[in-house]
Amino acid sequence: MKRRAFLLLGGAAAAWPLSARSAAGKRPSVGFLVPGTQAAYAQLIAGFVQRMQELGWTDGDNVAIVYRWTDGAQERYAEIAAEFVKLKIDVIVTSGSEGVVAARQATSAIPIVFAATADPVAIGLVASLAHPGGNITGLSAESTDTAGKQVELLREVVPGLQRVAILTNADSPGMMAETASVQAAARTTGLEVVTLAIRRSEDITSAFDGLKSRADAVYCVSGPLMQINRVRIATLALAAKLPTIYGGRNYVEAGGLMSYSYGPDISGLFRRAADFVDKILRGAKPADIPVEEPTKLLLFVNLTTAKALGLVVPQSILLRADEVIE
Repeated sequence: MKRRAFLLLGGAAAAWPLSARSAAGKRPSVGFLVPGTQAAYAQLIAGFVQRMQELGWTDGDNVAIVYRWTDGAQERYAEIAAEFVKLKIDVIVTSGSEGVVAARQATSAIPIVFAATADPVAIGLVASLAHPGGNITGLSAESTDTAGKQVELLREVVPGLQRVAILTNADSPGMMAETASVQAAARTTGLEVVTLAIRRSEDITSAFDGLKSRADAVYCVSGPLMQINRVRIATLALAAKLPTIYGGRNYVEAGGLMSYSYGPDISGLFRRAADFVDKILRGAKPADIPVEEPTKLLLFVNLTTAKALGLVVPQSILLRADEVIE
């Protein structure tokens, strides 16, 4: 995606209400706190921008979209959130619990829209899905209740499965909540669990090196850190002959074995986030916009990866799959 030079609004203009700003011909501003690299999130942001245009908002014309990337650095979340507050951005958009928490800690006044995050009620981002309250709303990518189903899928595909490694981010409240669900689901079915809680991209290779013969498969808890490293994770898993399961199609597209999660895919969530921003720019309050929760479970399977791992995916799973990538 082409990176543009961004026009930032001046402090006085940015402090006006959106209605007054519209009347004066000034552009509202949207700050996008991207929890990763420009390359990793280019397709997702493109979907957001396209949907904004469909809704009548064109960057550089009647809205200014300001992008900032964390590039996988945990400290960047707070830095970017503080910068957006200083710039008097009108709406902050982000994804993942780390980004939303940082934005909330920086401001209780600027509307915040999350494109995807794990259970926003459980981690204290909103009061309830129907009535968020405060200045935050968006789209839930709740996946803790699918943990048992994902573990069962691994059991169906991997003969003699006994040990599961969980790759997660120790700094993400949402991902750690899902980790606890996976641990419980695995142990309930008699599986041994190895938890690999990382914090940086640099930790991924050593995490796989430390696995050696300690696991028969990997459950990758999806989140920004994993999103920007999805190709690396798939490559390391394949080299170690470890089947993997994730929570999104883009991981399977990058070489992962399977994904099973509530839809739409994360790209759809980023598009839908634009609808929330549109409502806020037109005067709606985040407190009054219900958090959306996906209801349809989607299964994706990469047959090329299965063959490389020497696995035969049961026909019953292939028939259930929403898409088989070959």
